[in-house]
Amino acid sequence: MRIFQFEEIRSWQKAKELTIGVYQCFSDSKDYGIKDQIQRASVSVMNNIAEGFERQTNKEFIRYLYISKGSCGEVRSMLYLAKEFKYITDEEFEKLYNLSLDATRLISAFIKKLNEK
Repeated sequence: MRIFQFEEIRSWQKAKELTIGVYQCFSDSKDYGIKDQIQRASVSVMNNIAEGFERQTNKEFIRYLYISKGSCGEVRSMLYLAKEFKYITDEEFEKLYNLSLDATRLISAFIKKLNEK
């Protein structure tokens, strides 16, 4: 299946869902350090997928996908802090954590597919 726009990429769609969830959960947070870091990391997941796609070479795209995957890990790490400090509920943690894992899995599968070409 040929992809014509980054918006068609499932991992980008999942990353967008993660970013929206992060912004919703942290909209009222007064800890601006954690709020800013987790928001920037979540945006990085989706933006690196988009930027890598627009580079139009598999080699560069894969490099950006790895960066995106790393940002997913950063989001999960920040979620542990947010949960520990009680900035988010256990339910919010689970939702965002699972979205991040889903995005990571999709990105990993995409990297594997691109490496096969």
